[in-house]
Amino acid sequence: MVSKPNSNKARLKRHARVRAKITGTAARPRLDVFRSNSNIYAQLIDDVNGVTLAAAASNEKDFDLNGGNKEGAYKVGQLIAARAAEKGITEVVFDRGGYIFHGRVKELAEGAREGGLKF
Repeated sequence: MVSKPNSNKARLKRHARVRAKITGTAARPRLDVFRSNSNIYAQLIDDVNGVTLAAAASNEKDFDLNGGNKEGAYKVGQLIAARAAEKGITEVVFDRGGYIFHGRVKELAEGAREGGLKF
C-alpha cells in the first residue's frame, strides 16, 4: 500500500529549520505568515518577550477581499505594514512559515514592502 506524504508535516519541519536561524526582537520583530486554503494571516512577533506586536488577517470583519487569492494576500501585507507603522516599526525579519516564497506568500511580502516595511 502506498502512503501519501504528509505535506503539513514537511512544512513544519522546514519551518523549524528556518526558526532555528531567525528570531524577532522588539526593535526588529519577526513577520510570521500562515496560510490556509481560504485565508492568510500575518503577525509581528517579538520572540524575546514572547508577545505579538501587531496582526492582520483576511478573515477580519472589515476585510472585503478573498484571502484565498493573491489580491487578498497583497491587501493583508499592506494592512500589517500600516499597523506596524502605527507602532513605529519599520524593519522586520520575514518568516515564510515553511511555505515556498511564491504566490500568496510572495504577494503578502510585496504588499508589506509597498506599505513601508523593510526586509
